[in-house]
Amino acid sequence: MTKPTLPARMRCIEISEPGGPEKLVLGERALPLPAAGEVLIAVKAAGVNRPDVIQRLGRYPAPPGASDIPGLEVAGTVVASGEGVTTPIVGDNVCALISGGGYAEYVTAPALTCLPVPKSLSMTEAAAVPETFFTVWHNVFERGALKDGESFLVHGGSSGIGTTAIQLAKAFGAFVVATAGSDEKCEACRNLGADLVINYTSTDFAEEIRNRLPGKGVDVILDMVGGDYLARNIRCLNADGRLVNIAFLQGSKAEVDFMPMMLKRLTLTGSTLRPRDIAFKGAIAAALKSQVWPLIETGTIRPVMDSVLPLDEASEAHRRMESSRHIGKIVLKTGL
Repeated sequence: MTKPTLPARMRCIEISEPGGPEKLVLGERALPLPAAGEVLIAVKAAGVNRPDVIQRLGRYPAPPGASDIPGLEVAGTVVASGEGVTTPIVGDNVCALISGGGYAEYVTAPALTCLPVPKSLSMTEAAAVPETFFTVWHNVFERGALKDGESFLVHGGSSGIGTTAIQLAKAFGAFVVATAGSDEKCEACRNLGADLVINYTSTDFAEEIRNRLPGKGVDVILDMVGGDYLARNIRCLNADGRLVNIAFLQGSKAEVDFMPMMLKRLTLTGSTLRPRDIAFKGAIAAALKSQVWPLIETGTIRPVMDSVLPLDEASEAHRRMESSRHIGKIVLKTGL
């Protein structure tokens, strides 16, 4: 295949300074060059995620060597490759997990974290996959070790992470419990297959679980809230249960009685994916391709889309995310 002629410069979204959504501004930069083991992707669409918002606020800087442009996932076409890359090849449509740089017309990505765009998905849908699917697979199925027949609770069930977690946990045989903050969001969780949905604005989820579940608890919890949820999560867990934290939207500090952790032999763990090395992320990509991609290809699982906006409306995308009105993923289209 003839290599495409590439422009010298590209449009991108920059953070002018830490602050509100208005600090996201349209800029122009030179095209990045793929290093050894990387490919250059002409970005069709980029997913918007909560870490992008935290980065814009100045509280989540890009790791060393990563682009300061926000954006952790993209879908597009490979247009160049660095030394040592045998797959994907130029012309392949891929979606990719990256450490930054997604809000742009071109971005470099490690070849190991690129996955083929499933035939069942559009490019905008594919851009909504990597960040949430990598995160959920590692934290729920690897760290949390969720198994067929176990019970699983995800907080924020209507978020990008939540909608992904509900579908994956259900597909792999779990009894799924989700919390959400409105009747509309609760209904969305039920439509995705959640067996029990709790509106946390009107009901204490810990008490509801103890009243409604036969075993009076769950085996695995995926939590993004933190704060006073920590103690309630511990109350919700069955013996040998696992709590996995991936964010602390209500704070990372709490006063907790840890005696139940010892008596119930609980595991409390957590992780953040962005700073992990490429080999680690590549192993997750390989697991997703083997275990999850067939489910996406057949339409059993697909990303829940909230809205798609042009790249130059990144500020509006962040406003929508911070409003918490969204259900599923928000995506930016570049127009390429």
